[in-house]
Amino acid sequence: MDYRKTAQDILDHVGGSKNIVSAAHCATRLRLVIADNTKADKTALENVDEVKGVFEASGQLQIILGTGTVNKVFDEFIAIAGITASTKAEAKEAAAEKQNWFMKAIKLLGDIFVPIIPAIVASGFLMGIMNALDFMNSNGFLHISTTSSIYVFATLFSNIAYTFLQIQRLLSFPNVTMTSHQGFFTVEALTNIAETTLENAKAFMDGDEMKNLVH
Repeated sequence: MDYRKTAQDILDHVGGSKNIVSAAHCATRLRLVIADNTKADKTALENVDEVKGVFEASGQLQIILGTGTVNKVFDEFIAIAGITASTKAEAKEAAAEKQNWFMKAIKLLGDIFVPIIPAIVASGFLMGIMNALDFMNSNGFLHISTTSSIYVFATLFSNIAYTFLQIQRLLSFPNVTMTSHQGFFTVEALTNIAETTLENAKAFMDGDEMKNLVH
């Protein structure tokens, strides 16, 4: 089995070493980030010895070689190309830089919300339980003290993920200060907010000063 020939054939069919942005590998695949995708010949790559498949995912050209083969081909590949090996994290970062603005926005949202999904799911599940208990308690199916410490803490925990997200978003603005006051969105309040927003949008477009502007 000629690993060097396989590596050379792969390099030739991806446009040469100058077209390689980064190179890494996992247990079964060679992961390449290339500068110009049009220079990569996928059909020719699929016909290279030891190559079992080629596809693109997350901005990377992934070449399936199999366990025990990929690392040997990879060593020959970086030696022939004259490049340094990248980690999988570095390859992902390089691939992300190549993506368009829409995909970058999707990745940003994923990076923000994926780590807190367990907290959101747990809070939502607990919120459903608390709402069910409130309904049964108010309709006489159960008799629960809503002032007990356990009940109060359970209600607090059921809302904590959503409250935390709102507070963190508000605190990211330089003009926001936390107070102990809690407001409720009545119909009147929502109407005033909508009217002020529309008036401010018109004033901004006309070059006039906006209402409630904080300097």
